[in-house]
Amino acid sequence: MKRDLSTVSGDSQGPVTGLPVVAFGAAVLAVLCPTVAHAAADAATDFVLNTFSFLIWGVLVMWMCAGFTMLEAGSVRTKNASVICLKNIGLYSIAGLAFYFIGYNLMYVDVGQFAGSLKLLYGSSAAELALLAEAPDAEPAVVEAGYSTMSDWFFQMVFVATTASIVSGAIAERVRLWTFFAFVLLLTGVIYPIVGAWTWGGGWLSDMGFQDFAGSTIVHSTGGWAALAGIYVIGARLHKFRPDGTIKPTPPSNVVAVTLGVFILWMGWFGFNGGSQLALAGAVDAVAMSIVLVNTTLGGAAGVIVAIAVSRPLFGRVDLLAGLNGAIAGLVAVTAGPDFVDHYWAVLIGGVGGLLCTAGMRLMEVLKLDDVVGAVPAHLVAGVWGTLAVCIAAGGNFLVQLTGIVAIGAFVFITSFAIWKVLDLLIGVRVTERVEGLGQDVAELGIEAYPEFMLMPDEDDMRAAGK
Repeated sequence: MKRDLSTVSGDSQGPVTGLPVVAFGAAVLAVLCPTVAHAAADAATDFVLNTFSFLIWGVLVMWMCAGFTMLEAGSVRTKNASVICLKNIGLYSIAGLAFYFIGYNLMYVDVGQFAGSLKLLYGSSAAELALLAEAPDAEPAVVEAGYSTMSDWFFQMVFVATTASIVSGAIAERVRLWTFFAFVLLLTGVIYPIVGAWTWGGGWLSDMGFQDFAGSTIVHSTGGWAALAGIYVIGARLHKFRPDGTIKPTPPSNVVAVTLGVFILWMGWFGFNGGSQLALAGAVDAVAMSIVLVNTTLGGAAGVIVAIAVSRPLFGRVDLLAGLNGAIAGLVAVTAGPDFVDHYWAVLIGGVGGLLCTAGMRLMEVLKLDDVVGAVPAHLVAGVWGTLAVCIAAGGNFLVQLTGIVAIGAFVFITSFAIWKVLDLLIGVRVTERVEGLGQDVAELGIEAYPEFMLMPDEDDMRAAGK
């Protein structure tokens, strides 16, 4: 609150008019007469900084949806790129609506051991509405909360969309559009919020001491388990695994887009992990955020180098896609506990994440599980490792961390598997062979992502048709 110093006077000088004297008087008053007004101003500043932090970090996390879109659209064949674009903007929209109508309440409001409130809709607090209506004395109650109610909702919502994006890439090129949207609705409105209630919402895993700073398991492994269930139910793309045991190469249609997508994801990860400090109200928060962002960088970088190094013995070549997925795996691995001060641990954790992801990509091929973008190795496998790695550098309890991994994995996989099966019975989960052969862009949308290109008939499709 600004003081009026025009009437301050000294015994021998009369009215104080000189600037140095005014400044001196203000300093003396500030030191000798601290007031509640100063404290309120500090609390209001903290409120603004915390709210702004949620909003700006949330925007960065939302930008990860663009990264997933680029990565997936570049990974699939050109005949399916348009559908990928529609799926990603659709899943983000569904996630926002589902989290508004039911998801946030289920995850954070009146949480017991297993779930929160089933109350519909979410909105600003009564104190905030009174403040907007210019009610007297409403501001102290708003400021006391520490941040704006809806800024927290926004930051939490963009995490939900990330979980759904993981599923999109894994089952690309053969899942029906509306079946996928139906699954996303249940994933973002029910499955993810229940996992969140167990952990970040204060449920039974939180009571046990389960640690997951920004979501290696809560976000990434949840998406990975849901994707793995979809892969099992939907099956592989046509002719991906040939009868003679060979694997049909399906190189990305746009390597540049895939690489750009990974860089966008890496950029968004700074909001993902940095924003999970959940405050920016002082020097401690600023230092902690700096540490988190450095560890995030080091983890991703180590994942890239290790993945490239091991790709030759595993795949017989230096593999670009392994390196790109290694970046994601390193970032996922360090996400569970990026707040440690010994930064070399980030290099170890991220590097192991890159190694496990690359080995996981090879294992998926051996098991004949068709994951178009390598989402399961990058998000599920690296997420499990990162959650356990909290015990190394961030003080986690191994049995508690393992309990959380197993419980969340069992719940998400079994529930997702059941949902995919029910959807298959009701409306079908897979496009027809004709649609898959032509491509979903033309067959379902009537639009091509690259209309100037001439798409050559697939040799395996032609052979299956007897031509």
